[in-house]
Amino acid sequence: MPRLALYTFGTLKTPLADSTPATREFYETGEAVYRKIGEHPGYLGHAITNGGDRGLLFGADWGAWGEFTVPSWYDKGRTVETTALAATLSLWTGLRPAFDAIYTGLHRAALNRRYDWFERTGRPSHVIWWVPDDATPTWQDGVARLEHLHEHGPAPHAFTFHRAFTGAGVPVTGVAERQERDR
Repeated sequence: MPRLALYTFGTLKTPLADSTPATREFYETGEAVYRKIGEHPGYLGHAITNGGDRGLLFGADWGAWGEFTVPSWYDKGRTVETTALAATLSLWTGLRPAFDAIYTGLHRAALNRRYDWFERTGRPSHVIWWVPDDATPTWQDGVARLEHLHEHGPAPHAFTFHRAFTGAGVPVTGVAERQERDR
């Protein structure tokens, strides 16, 4: 049975290493959101470094999730001191559980504050796609699909919650509705 991969990317207004109140708040909020999402039904896991170093993204050991990379439009720093981005890569059992986790509770509250922390880029902030049950999506997969989504719009290869597709490539109407048509 296929699983859903979700990649998110945003360019922060300040580097992760800044000690500004906004950056501290972003970290604190993010840690609470991750704890809550990790308990959500349908959540299978997310990419984390094997070293667990806060702020170390480039050059970290991500294991099966592959080498960390970013979209071509990211033009800020790549060191622990200068990196100004937030990216996630996660696996879910289906569209509905992922949608519920993202658009309710603590994560919804964080989304409502996203422009306090993130730049408005005019580019998609997330992409989803189906992966075989035995596959682990990589950072490279997420970036390639986000860039594809930006250049070509939603398709079975790379889509959003609002223009989603089943694993067979059939458009899904109304992910927000309680329909079990996500496979």
